[in-house]
Amino acid sequence: MVGKRNLKQGKAWALVAMMLILSVVLAACGEKPSAQPSVSAAPKESAKAESPRTIKHIMGETVVPAKPARVVILTNEGTEALLALGVKPVGAVESYYGSPWFDHIKADMQGVTTVGGEAQPNLELIASLKPDLIIGNKMRHEKIYDQLKAIAPTVYSETLRGEWKSNFKLYAEALNKKAEGDQVIAAFDKRIDDFKSKAGDKLKEKVAVVRFMGGKTRYYYGNMFSGVIFQQIGIPRSDAKSDEKSFEDITKERLTELDAADKVFYFTYELGDGKGVKQEQEWMNDPLWKNLKVVKENKLVKVNDATWNTAGGVKAANLMLDDMYKIYDVKP
Repeated sequence: MVGKRNLKQGKAWALVAMMLILSVVLAACGEKPSAQPSVSAAPKESAKAESPRTIKHIMGETVVPAKPARVVILTNEGTEALLALGVKPVGAVESYYGSPWFDHIKADMQGVTTVGGEAQPNLELIASLKPDLIIGNKMRHEKIYDQLKAIAPTVYSETLRGEWKSNFKLYAEALNKKAEGDQVIAAFDKRIDDFKSKAGDKLKEKVAVVRFMGGKTRYYYGNMFSGVIFQQIGIPRSDAKSDEKSFEDITKERLTELDAADKVFYFTYELGDGKGVKQEQEWMNDPLWKNLKVVKENKLVKVNDATWNTAGGVKAANLMLDDMYKIYDVKP
């Protein structure tokens, strides 16, 4: 009897066990898929910091930071390039006149430390600013390149005058702003095309450019700031060969050469000592000047020395073009 009872009990327990297993399986089958584990997901890996870049320039190759934040600029045209790219330098050479900045950039240069003149920047002052990039120019600063690169990575353009566009592209590359730089140049070129299409036959007039300085008078030619812009527009020069040159100091006896021009632009380099203005007045009161065809026909145009020559950068180029629209009576 005992054996039969135990057998019955064993079967009962087995049946209970099977029912329990079945209920668990059925419950599991009826469950909705569970959400992802509640363990916090690992944060996405932040974008890796950009690596330093190697910039090729006239003095060789220089490794510069991915995104320079403390830039010292040692040319006037370079200052305009930085501003056009949305970069305010921590230090810059002072403008040739303006105490210390040209009028057309002074509003953007508030708080920028001056580091001396373009011809002789102050190395000690530059070092005190702890720059992470210095931009200079071989024509101006070749002798101090080794000293500058000991302070911070240093990149040089080769020359000035008519090379503002190629210099601008180098500066944009050094600042890791090539795309922005391309947009700035494209916008300027578009304005040139607009001016050319609207000015039409007015641009057939031959032009000459004269600059008055303290004790000097110069003809300015094609390899200068205004000259390369004239070339891009397609304005002919009174001396066809002048596009191959930069400038020449002249005597009054050469004023008669201006009779080959239909229009003469002139500007005066005046530092506040009166010497530039004195030179201008002396020459313009000379009978040779007064007898020029452009003077008699009122085809003599005075323009701003800073924006037509001395500043030499992209902002000045656009301001010069503003003047051209007005001078040639063309609506922008």
